[in-house]
Amino acid sequence: MATQPGSSIQLAPLRSVSDFLLESARFQLPNLQDFEKWGNRVVKNLLYYQTNYFLMSVAVFILVGLLHPYKVVLGVTIIMALLYVFVKFFAAESRRSLSAAAGHQPNKWAVLGGVLGCSYLVLFLFDSVLIVMFAILLPFSLTFVHASLRLRNIKNKITNTIEIVGVKQSPMGQFLDAMGLMPDAF
Repeated sequence: MATQPGSSIQLAPLRSVSDFLLESARFQLPNLQDFEKWGNRVVKNLLYYQTNYFLMSVAVFILVGLLHPYKVVLGVTIIMALLYVFVKFFAAESRRSLSAAAGHQPNKWAVLGGVLGCSYLVLFLFDSVLIVMFAILLPFSLTFVHASLRLRNIKNKITNTIEIVGVKQSPMGQFLDAMGLMPDAF
């Protein structure tokens, strides 16, 4: 694994396109009756190909951005603005609950106007928001499909066994560990 100086997170090496998709790659439908074995395959492929999956996700988002640049920028702007408004609203709500004890009431017409305005904006620009959601969710779907269908090879198994100590320092290892999905042994 490549180590960043002064960082505890280690990036997994980029696997070759031949290993990831082409000649040496073998694909097979998982046994849908054995969820444990299927989940084990997915987790180990996520760990082994994590850098490839990250680059694939970036490439898909850029591709969608190149196909619909205006809508992607507009959709990201709307989503970020709505997140900002909701965060500010909940922060203000906690302050209001403190000031409500002092007798201050929020302006209900302003809140109604804000909710209606945000709703109109989202509905008016719904296609832009959907394109951004598609650009975000398509890489997750492609990653899950690849990790489910890709059979592990000898190199994958050996590498997972050798890197067992460093796996939790990789971004995917930390994510899977936080989700409680890290395998005990390879």
